[in-house]
Amino acid sequence: MQTKYDTILVLDFGGQYCHLIGRRIREHGVYSEIVPPDITPDKIRSMSREFNIKGIILSGGPSSVYEPNAPRIDAGILELNLPVLGLCYGHQLIAQMCKGKVEPAACREYGVSYVEIDKPVGVLAGLSSREKVWMSHGDTVFSLPPEFEVLAHTESCPVAAFRHKTKPIYGLQWHPEVVHTENGTLMLRNFIFEVCGCTANWQMEDLITKMINELRTEVGNAKAIIGLSGGIDSSVATALAAQALNDRLTAVFVDHGFMREGEPEAIREAFKKFKINFVVANAQQRFLEKLKGVVDPEAKRKIIGEEFIRVFEEIAEKVGAEYLIQGTIYPDRIESGFRKHSDKIKTHHNVAGLPAKIKFKKILEPLRDLYKDEVRRVAKMLGLPREIVSRQPFPGPGLAVRIIGELTEEKVRIAKKADTIVREEIERGGLEDNLWQYFAVLTDTKATGVKGDARAYGYVVAVRAAESREAMTASFAKIPYPILERISTRITNEIPEVTRVVYDITHKPPATIEWE
Repeated sequence: MQTKYDTILVLDFGGQYCHLIGRRIREHGVYSEIVPPDITPDKIRSMSREFNIKGIILSGGPSSVYEPNAPRIDAGILELNLPVLGLCYGHQLIAQMCKGKVEPAACREYGVSYVEIDKPVGVLAGLSSREKVWMSHGDTVFSLPPEFEVLAHTESCPVAAFRHKTKPIYGLQWHPEVVHTENGTLMLRNFIFEVCGCTANWQMEDLITKMINELRTEVGNAKAIIGLSGGIDSSVATALAAQALNDRLTAVFVDHGFMREGEPEAIREAFKKFKINFVVANAQQRFLEKLKGVVDPEAKRKIIGEEFIRVFEEIAEKVGAEYLIQGTIYPDRIESGFRKHSDKIKTHHNVAGLPAKIKFKKILEPLRDLYKDEVRRVAKMLGLPREIVSRQPFPGPGLAVRIIGELTEEKVRIAKKADTIVREEIERGGLEDNLWQYFAVLTDTKATGVKGDARAYGYVVAVRAAESREAMTASFAKIPYPILERISTRITNEIPEVTRVVYDITHKPPATIEWE
């Protein structure tokens, strides 16, 4: 008989970190389900037949509680006798619904902030009097009704945290789910185990079984193809699909010409040992022609997304496949603004970049709710080789989104060489295991330089290295100067068309990890 997991429901108000809350809960061995904000109390009661629902978290979101179409919850949810924790927008929404005073802030708090903990109880138990947290809000709770009490404040936010005096209802203006909140893990742990009384009875292996069974059910007796780039996401999706479908699966590697140096050859070699039908589509000229003259990054992604689909459709017709499987993960979807209340940050080629009309019965995405580090854990459990498990993330459009402006054969060549130098020097310095990604960006800016006592005028290359756990937030890596110096010297010496190298020192947010 299947275990009835202790479960926390996360109501999704479109915040960038909504699923991050869900995965943080899973990290504690407790199951989480992401549900829409308009879920009814009756629906929650019916879910209790499958899950042992122990608490509810209201996520953050881009809306203001004062917007006409701002998402809200059924007031009955606060009467279910379940613990509730509101984060950011959820914090403001609870306060407003309970007749507190919520107004636009005179000074918006965004980024790292310090809060004064007035009462270290409940969710805030065990915290010090001053805590480093991550804020991102325009509205602020200024006062509460008598049945609530303030637990924390900042200089510009008088109600940074609160709780109901008699019910297990809490609100935090900050985001405990992001790594920039130093004791965020403790805060969530307090809510999960102390406030909600959960037992850790869920594990990642349960999710692997669920994904394999889902693929079997969806595809039935039909055939499917999967886009295999050689990256961790598509490799794990392929391993899962192979278990589910066996010889009814065809893996397609599309060489669009924007891979890193030596990568197509390495991918062919790595997947020779897999017991799958493996097809290589050589489409370099095809993609370059489609992208000729295109400058806008969103247009690039959409053209690449459509061309991928067209290649997949052609191969599917040859092998008789009706379904397409992709290694799409959660950050791809959230940045593409796939949900009703979320903002679009950038279109990922395999999500919102897909064409409106496709010939497949359905596109299946078994990893759609996972983050990159969770995918790595699944890869290890599935026994994938180390070179795949440890491979740094690489965008599906490849170097096409690391070349700013129009794509040309010359620019692709320069980008490949610069990227190779960055990777070689980072790995020679032994830094690769501590970095999430490290790469070169060929900008569309040119700068004057001096080479061989003569004036030179060439491209500016930006070097990007980031530290992260799941790619929803990231910090720029503090690379030692001698390594940066070697990278700069090699790029300007070995690539005649480049005269200047700069280092990107921007966190995510406000930037994204990739430039386009």
